[in-house]
Amino acid sequence: MHRALPLLAFLFFVCSLAGHAQDQPAAPAIHGFARARLDAQRDLERRFDDQLSKANLTAWLERLAGRPHHAGSPHGKANAEFMAGLLREWGYQVEIAQYDVLFPTPTTRVVELVAPTKFTASLTEPEVAGDAVSKLGAEALPTFNMYSADGDVTGDLVYVNYGVPADYEELERRGIDVTGKIVIARYGGSWRGIKPKVAAEHGAIGCLIYSEPRDDGYGQGDVYPKGGWRSEHSAQRGSVADMPVYPGDPLTPGVAATKEAKRPEFTKAQTLTKIPVLPISYADALPLLKALGGPVAPAAWRGALPITYHLGPGAARVHLKLAFDWKLAPAFDVIATLPGTEFPDQWVVRGNHHDAWVAGASDPTSGMVAVLEEARAIAQLARAGWRPRRTLVFAAWDAEEPGLLGSTEWVEDHAEALSARVVAYINSDSNARGFFSAGGSHSLERFVNEIARDVPDPKVDGSVGHRLLARTILSGSPSARRLARDEQRFEISALGSGSDYTPFLQHLGIASLDIGFGGEGEYGQYHSIYDSVDHYKRFQDPDMAYAAALARVGGRAVLRLSEADLLPFAFERSAERIGSYVKEIEELVETLKTETTEHNRRVADGTFTLASNPAERFVAPAKKDDVPEIELKPLRNAVERLRVAARRFDAAATAAVDGPAAALAQANAIVFTAERALTRNDGLPRRPWFRHQVYAPGYYTGYGVKTLPAVREALEQRAWDEARTQVPLVAQALERYAGEIERAASALER
Repeated sequence: MHRALPLLAFLFFVCSLAGHAQDQPAAPAIHGFARARLDAQRDLERRFDDQLSKANLTAWLERLAGRPHHAGSPHGKANAEFMAGLLREWGYQVEIAQYDVLFPTPTTRVVELVAPTKFTASLTEPEVAGDAVSKLGAEALPTFNMYSADGDVTGDLVYVNYGVPADYEELERRGIDVTGKIVIARYGGSWRGIKPKVAAEHGAIGCLIYSEPRDDGYGQGDVYPKGGWRSEHSAQRGSVADMPVYPGDPLTPGVAATKEAKRPEFTKAQTLTKIPVLPISYADALPLLKALGGPVAPAAWRGALPITYHLGPGAARVHLKLAFDWKLAPAFDVIATLPGTEFPDQWVVRGNHHDAWVAGASDPTSGMVAVLEEARAIAQLARAGWRPRRTLVFAAWDAEEPGLLGSTEWVEDHAEALSARVVAYINSDSNARGFFSAGGSHSLERFVNEIARDVPDPKVDGSVGHRLLARTILSGSPSARRLARDEQRFEISALGSGSDYTPFLQHLGIASLDIGFGGEGEYGQYHSIYDSVDHYKRFQDPDMAYAAALARVGGRAVLRLSEADLLPFAFERSAERIGSYVKEIEELVETLKTETTEHNRRVADGTFTLASNPAERFVAPAKKDDVPEIELKPLRNAVERLRVAARRFDAAATAAVDGPAAALAQANAIVFTAERALTRNDGLPRRPWFRHQVYAPGYYTGYGVKTLPAVREALEQRAWDEARTQVPLVAQALERYAGEIERAASALER
């Protein structure tokens, strides 16, 4: 019953779109293309679509994800060589770039409950009948967290919910101190690497991270193999490097991890965790959590295990012992190039990673096979006589899972050339059936809307864009619903981190997109041995229909960027979104003032203590420092200039796209490097590797984005002097960006 009304609403919306389309031109304009070239571009895209083969997608999924293929593994190297061979056969210039990266694997893993009873965690994922990969455990990496510290520690256990800073504030109010303790956190709420980071900051000596069945196990549906959700012995591997400081090889920040690179002792690497940390299944977590005493956990902290959730400390006492081999391993990036005929020094880069924690049918092979099929179809067009105007680069990155190592090292290795030449970077990763999603540089928002409008959904009568608009109208924010209904456009999300766009966008300032499909599969196999072809074919994208849809989207992105007369950037969308981020900063300042005043009033009049439960321990919070005035006028002024410049450029672009080639070429040379103006060589406070002043992963979110991060995070951390310092610096970046857009507009107006 709950699905009936959304379905009816969706069908009504799609019918209304179809009816509306009857009154529209059969082939709407494509931004950046002269009218005289529209028919040729649409014919090119139709011929591209005709080349796509689901049979190839299935065959490559089975080949690449048939065995465990983590970075440095025999099958990982074989996959790189296999893909390189295909790309050479299709006519690309191909190289395999090798980087030697820190890739420690465990030699010892022990988790024991030593009091009040005895229990030893199995730390194994058993074989499942009918799943071929689950039988290959001897080839697989064990369940562990990459870049955990070595350690042999014993301590009382404390349950910390998701283990984010707000959870420790809740524990402090209850008088619970984790100093000298081992904490157990559930996955979710932040990127996993934040959990041991925050635990160590609060004095913990070890960290366990368990998969909570409420979040991706039987609380969501039937578990594997009956359903697709996480089973009781499945554990989530993953990196815990402090990637918000810098991604890539921990030993070579800012430079490529070549054989000649200078490397410090691994213990001096800034992004390694300070305490030992290990992931465990909910079968292994249950005896530990069941043994906990202390206060009952708050309602929002309780999961789906058949226990009363307690916080500790006591009576549970745990022994955690971890040791690693701290070796280097080779990472193999496959780079395939098809030179452009007219603008060979303008590059369009398309990428997906190929390494996995185990077999990785979903993450990442489902996306990688789509990129391969895009490359094959484009090569077929080239064999038939077409050649790209701009140079096309297809990349299969290695060692993404440990911390974006392959892409970051390649970007650091070729930073000068990439900064000068790359028009845009188009990324994908995991892919499954469901809704289209896109994040990235807001100057590409119109571009990706037009592509989504033109790609049919494989299961619904409408385009992937129309389907996304329908869902937005049903469940989006008020502003997103208004845009979807009134303007028939969707917003793309700002990018934090978590995939290979990070070094392109946030280190070099290259405009980037991250695209994919998902949301309708049963996604409980993440980073486990059960992320297999068998699981994928049953629960993710059984007929590879959405892999083909991803290839259609990615192929159009590459072809349109390659062939556009005027590169398809639209800056009004960018100005609009950056303006909203400045408004959020203004609202944050006011919210902090209001909340601080009220908090201090409650402390002064004893409200917290009076309202607490006398039967439970409670520690009243201290007063907070007052929020001073923060002058935000430089940001407001910069945004206003940006809005004016963006309107001017977008109007000029519409008028000039059919104009002289020389003016378009001059504007293009400015437009594709405009995003670089949003970077600062000094980077963000305490993390100079991240240079972009609009988008960055949050220092305490990991994957989650912080927009205008230098100012926003200073305010959130109540670093008032830092906020005052950063405001004019960020404003200067916005002013530089506006200046580049003005220069491009002037080139078009001549």
